[in-house]
Amino acid sequence: MWQSCDIAIVGAGIAGASLAAQLAGKARVVVLEAEDAPGYHATGRSAAFWTESYGGPEIQPLTTASGPILRDGGFLSARAALTIGKSGQEAQVDAFVERFGALGVDVERVDRAGLVSRIPGLRDDWTCGALEPSCCDIDVAALHQHYLRVARIGGAQLRVRARLESARVSRGGWQLQFADGNALRADVLVNAAGAWADGVASLAGVRPLGIVPYRRTVAQVKVSPPAPERLPLVLDIGERFYFKPETGGIWLSPHDETPSPACDAAPEEIDVAKAVDRLEGVVSWTVERVEHRWAGLRSFAADRLPVYGFDPDSPRFFWFAGQGGFGIQTAPAAARLAAGLLLDKSDDQIDSRRYSPARFH
Repeated sequence: MWQSCDIAIVGAGIAGASLAAQLAGKARVVVLEAEDAPGYHATGRSAAFWTESYGGPEIQPLTTASGPILRDGGFLSARAALTIGKSGQEAQVDAFVERFGALGVDVERVDRAGLVSRIPGLRDDWTCGALEPSCCDIDVAALHQHYLRVARIGGAQLRVRARLESARVSRGGWQLQFADGNALRADVLVNAAGAWADGVASLAGVRPLGIVPYRRTVAQVKVSPPAPERLPLVLDIGERFYFKPETGGIWLSPHDETPSPACDAAPEEIDVAKAVDRLEGVVSWTVERVEHRWAGLRSFAADRLPVYGFDPDSPRFFWFAGQGGFGIQTAPAAARLAAGLLLDKSDDQIDSRRYSPARFH
């Protein structure tokens, strides 16, 4: 194994893996994963979907640019999305349609009849919605493995159980020490550590940016009558739930965002109960049982935008973090943008300045 490299990437989830795949063959890359296998935390727990409105207007360019790559790679399957509102929320739904329609997103207003035709058993107080027919499910495991495979073929190395213990920078680059006693020298250190991003920065002597992990809960429930296989992804305009069919049941989230330390997140019973209660407030289905429950961490900077770029005070330290819940659906475009910054090659499609860590300085 190399004792030195051009670029060391901390984190082998979807962020680190996609960036390594973009850089492999153009630089000597080592990906460092603290766990026994890559993708253990947020990447491996995502109920991911590709929806151009998800994450807001500032995220939409990354999502839209990623769509053709995900589609051509065979990682998407058609779903459609419905963002729904109750009586009295018509103005919010109209604003949603107007805002994303102006950005070129395929979105249309749906009335009560249109909702009922797509969501059987919908309760009477849900009267308006916005349909995004282009929404798709993402095969997260296949996408993650694809990036790891492309990175490996291109010459990138993956080191698991490589928990960073210290990182010191000098004119010669970074000297990285690991808990198992091994060491590595790198010209550039990339922080793709997800929930641990601020911790990695502190370890490297770089000022943290205030990237906060939040717990998100998902439950798989069995309902009666069974949900239609072609049920769209259903989201609340007030961001209190979303659900979609999966493996014969429903994947359901209460859209919770509870600040959390960086950890192996576990679901709280109260959040699972909230999810079930909110589902029963949308449809007349009976929840027969909760079959599985899990939680993951989504990490956000204060302005809810990702952080891509070299740190202004530490020019050998590169941020690739703060992707919140949209890191998978934006992975292709985000990795291309970040690789361009690392290799000093501009991305003509997306302006990287809105995501620069310099905005916090």
